Amino acid sequence: MDARRRPPKPPLPSAARGGPSHRGDEGGSASSSRPLEPPRASDALPLPLYLTNAVFFTLFFSVAYYLLHRWRDKIHDSVPLHVVTLPEIAAIVSLVASFIYLLGFFGIDFVQSFIARASHDAWEDLDDDVSRGFVCTDIAAPLPKSVDPEPAISALSCAEDEEIVKSVVDGTIPSYSLESKLSDCRRAAFVRREALQRTTGRSLTDLPLEGFDYESILGQCCELPVGYVQIPVGVAGPLLLDGFKYHVPMATTEGCLVASTNRGCKAIYASGGARSVLLRDGMTRAPVVRFGDVKRASELKFFLEDPVNFDTLELVFNRSSRFARLQSIKCSIAGKNLYMRFSCSTGDAMGMNMVSKGVQNVLDFLQNDFPDMDVIGISGNFCSDKKPAAVNWIEGRGKSVVCEALIKEDVVKQVLKTNVAALVELNMLKNLTGSAVAGALGGFNAHASNIVSAIFIATGQDPAQNVESSHCITMMEAVNEGRDLHVSVTMPSIEVGTVGGGTQLASQSACLNMLGVRGANKEFPGANARLLATIIAGSVLVGELSLLSAIAAGQLVKSHMKYNRSSRDVTKVC
Repeated sequence: MDARRRPPKPPLPSAARGGPSHRGDEGGSASSSRPLEPPRASDALPLPLYLTNAVFFTLFFSVAYYLLHRWRDKIHDSVPLHVVTLPEIAAIVSLVASFIYLLGFFGIDFVQSFIARASHDAWEDLDDDVSRGFVCTDIAAPLPKSVDPEPAISALSCAEDEEIVKSVVDGTIPSYSLESKLSDCRRAAFVRREALQRTTGRSLTDLPLEGFDYESILGQCCELPVGYVQIPVGVAGPLLLDGFKYHVPMATTEGCLVASTNRGCKAIYASGGARSVLLRDGMTRAPVVRFGDVKRASELKFFLEDPVNFDTLELVFNRSSRFARLQSIKCSIAGKNLYMRFSCSTGDAMGMNMVSKGVQNVLDFLQNDFPDMDVIGISGNFCSDKKPAAVNWIEGRGKSVVCEALIKEDVVKQVLKTNVAALVELNMLKNLTGSAVAGALGGFNAHASNIVSAIFIATGQDPAQNVESSHCITMMEAVNEGRDLHVSVTMPSIEVGTVGGGTQLASQSACLNMLGVRGANKEFPGANARLLATIIAGSVLVGELSLLSAIAAGQLVKSHMKYNRSSRDVTKVC
């Protein structure tokens, strides 16, 4: 096989070539035959790739062993190392040659991608020149009759896509493998979408496909994509928090939510702003292990909670990342099962993967002293992730934040359209007493999850972690002889990050940039994620203030009837 071949050139228009096509019937049949595979660097190898790799791997390790053995003998016999025999010279040359091959092999796909991209770009430039009439004389000249130009290969063939869709429908090609087989994420989404429509008999016409970077989600955000959902993003603000102004992005389809939050921002701003305090910052993971009896389980519990052993465990845990730093280990026993809740700082990442890697390091280390320890699962729900749990409410998870504001009496009356006494009474009977009657866990608030969810979606957080991140208790108290209102929210488990996951997608990254917290903080690792948590708490504060005011003033139903009802005739919707 000729290793120097290149991708076939696209045919030039007849006008550009100075005459009709010279391919004839033979060229036409070639274009309809099975498309040629693009050349690969491995085509230059005289043997199949796996045999060539085996030869060079064997050669590399064999001569390396031989040379080490010879040098050991020379050292033992006091022979200078630079004195080499002919077999040793041959071994050194073989070692260098095999090393160069292996180094090139591991970079072969990387180099090939640049070659293919350069060739593709060159032909695209040529196409542009032809379409504009800027064609060199030698290119525009008619082709000799004896030369049969190579057939054009389309990067996206309708007939080829049709065959792939049929293969997906009948199960010949797994839908999950389209990205790897086609090497085109957008095309894979299109093919999968067509196959889904044929399988279900349901149209996806209204689900957008174009205008999204499917490469950005490959292997990290979403599998088997067929499109994307549009969620409008509103902005509330400015939120005056700790002396700084923030315009808060909120992705939601609930009418009144952004408007109500915006009104709360206005009230807070007119009263001098809100203040926040970060109480704690630590992500948790709690594996569950099992022993043969309670005695052994308790021995590990005492070992983990003994301060003498913490430094060793911390060293083992911190190997997993340059940002992960173990803070504490708290254990709970259920029979002969032990639950170990590890807490660590995670920089600007939300940190679930980071803490899990650290926990795995510690479990591997503990197996040396506790070989009878049976690891049941890396997560035993004592963490607790994406579930309402008292351990998060009491101990905290992620960022624990308290935010407060003092609202002047005239602001309560003029902006919020109610009075201080009514707000205090409503908060007590609704958020505190009513939630207790309902048996709420972390839900001593009016609608914290509304604000948290909207900001989570806008900024690329994990929406499912809204469950524990919305844990909040709202407090209101009349101060200054009953004239002014002190309002606060306490949120013990806000789980957010500014790097990783959905935060790197273009739209979500733009919303983080709006808040000034995009990416990692180079100077103070973790500062961006902590600031995002305080902004969320401040937004919840203004949201609570505005909604409770609307309820106290009897405006809730009226405002929702005005802003949260569609004027569309649903009887005409297909």
